[in-house]
Amino acid sequence: MVELLKELIKIHAPSGSEFRMKEFLLQYVNSNASSWRVKPQIIQGNHLQDNLILVFGEPRTAIFAHMDSVGFTVRYQNQLVPIGGPEAKDGFVLVGEDSLGPIRCKLKVDEDSHLFYDFGRAIDRGTTLTWEPELKMNDDFIEAPYMDNRLGIYNALKVAETLENGMIVFSSYEEHGGGSVPLLIKYIAENYSVRQALISDITWVTEGVEHGKGVAISMRDRNIPRKKFLDKVIQLADESGIPYQLEVESGGSSDGREVHFSPYPIDWLFMGAPEDHVHSPSEKVHIEDLHAMIAMYQYLMEKL
Repeated sequence: MVELLKELIKIHAPSGSEFRMKEFLLQYVNSNASSWRVKPQIIQGNHLQDNLILVFGEPRTAIFAHMDSVGFTVRYQNQLVPIGGPEAKDGFVLVGEDSLGPIRCKLKVDEDSHLFYDFGRAIDRGTTLTWEPELKMNDDFIEAPYMDNRLGIYNALKVAETLENGMIVFSSYEEHGGGSVPLLIKYIAENYSVRQALISDITWVTEGVEHGKGVAISMRDRNIPRKKFLDKVIQLADESGIPYQLEVESGGSSDGREVHFSPYPIDWLFMGAPEDHVHSPSEKVHIEDLHAMIAMYQYLMEKL
């Protein structure tokens, strides 16, 4: 677990730069798929931009896992513009690279909440910066930047090891408003008999969703999945014996939103481990919740 997670969090892939994560995933699949239960068909190319689809057997259900992270874009002088909704605190360490070489600098936040970088030289405008990768793990917790959504990717890769019939879709732009899922849904709906989608992403610890209580099955966020599909998944979750908890929120969104608004009859449901310190350099997830997430996805992909 540790080595793969370290590899995933050190990949610089904020929204718009998912190509680096895609390249890593292609290499990973080509190196490991021979030991999986079913070797998937790999679908990628200019017609899908930086997105990636793995097709196993005869898929009925697709797992969506977004590849991008939050971050910052260098503007003019030493100004920064957020990518997505990163937590911004004075002194956070940022890394990246421009035409002059590697960058390791500090985030500066003034009294009006304007964002700047503190570095010994000017950074090329348009350069993207992300949290410095650092992973900490003990018997109970994983703490690192980009658990959202590197754990969602990790979950999908673990499910891939035993998946016989299904589809894994690695999407882009989720953190900055979405935009890739309509293209992906159109391709999937017109080429495969997939009518169900599970969103492999990471949710929040709240007063009703706690560390160590299992994977969170979201009954709703800003958007509301279809009740018949939700009830079907919860019934299967009960039968599985795998720890889970039910989430009900009024805000937040995911790739499920774009599946929801697509013109195709594909049901969706968000399901993921809860985390503390969302969109910060120290996102924190309970290891048992991650194990429950993987086990539940494996079970549902077989039963749905």
